[in-house]
Amino acid sequence: MEIAATASAFLTHVRVEKGLSSNTVSAYRRDLVKFDEFARKRKLSLQAVSRDDLVDFLAGLYRQKLESKTVARHLVTLRNFFRFAQIQDLISEDPSVNLESPKIRRSLPGYLRLEEVERLLSQPDVKTPLGLRDRAMLEVLYSTGLRVSELTGLRVSDLDAKVGCVRCIGKGDKERIVPVGKKALTIVERYLRDARPKLLGKVPRSPTLFVNRRGAPLSRVGVWKILSSYGRQAGMRVALTPHMLRHSFATHLLERGADLRSVQLMLGHADISTTQIYTHVVEERLKQIYKAHHPRA
Repeated sequence: MEIAATASAFLTHVRVEKGLSSNTVSAYRRDLVKFDEFARKRKLSLQAVSRDDLVDFLAGLYRQKLESKTVARHLVTLRNFFRFAQIQDLISEDPSVNLESPKIRRSLPGYLRLEEVERLLSQPDVKTPLGLRDRAMLEVLYSTGLRVSELTGLRVSDLDAKVGCVRCIGKGDKERIVPVGKKALTIVERYLRDARPKLLGKVPRSPTLFVNRRGAPLSRVGVWKILSSYGRQAGMRVALTPHMLRHSFATHLLERGADLRSVQLMLGHADISTTQIYTHVVEERLKQIYKAHHPRA
């Protein structure tokens, strides 16, 4: 039995009967085309594919410098494909059964050094309405660690200057309250007083906190473009993204003694394991404390 023919039947199955998204089906198709090319070079039929062949295929992906999560996705595709083939009685044994998933190495998030944050925050021209808006936006992002979607969804009423916090709606429509620093609050109050009314103009009053030059809510793409521009202006070593400010927020808190659980709550992570990507910061701080205070360090 040809692998390509079975792959075609499998793709129809997951699209029509399983109702998988077009993106998932496309990913399956790309992975199976790659595996079919591998099998053709070895002159393997569907029935002849062994566990060792799959190991060699996955090893070849690593040699192509693909990330472990990409290799893991290929393995998921192959498992589903061979399970389908076995159910259809096209093969007697599933060669993917005992294959272990590669351990996904989570890359450490990029973040800015303190001096880079200060340089970035000084870029907007606060004498102009747009510059004042941008400074307020940057201050809020760094002060709260909000996701860009949470930032663009903020309403004026979500900000409580007296209490010093902001209410936001995160993933899964979960609401959380995040503290906001005094410097961020001060610049936001200036923006609300001196810049936002000018940006709104004659547009019907919008509840959204950050608006564009036409008075409409800022989009996520708009925020990305603004940050990218200021990042280049500030001479950043890497391309600046909203998520980089979020990582900087978490990293700087942990460097100054915040506990992981508190940072988890402020970031809106549902599981502490997501926040544990920042444990490199905690470990480094513990090493410094040990060296500074242990008599035999």
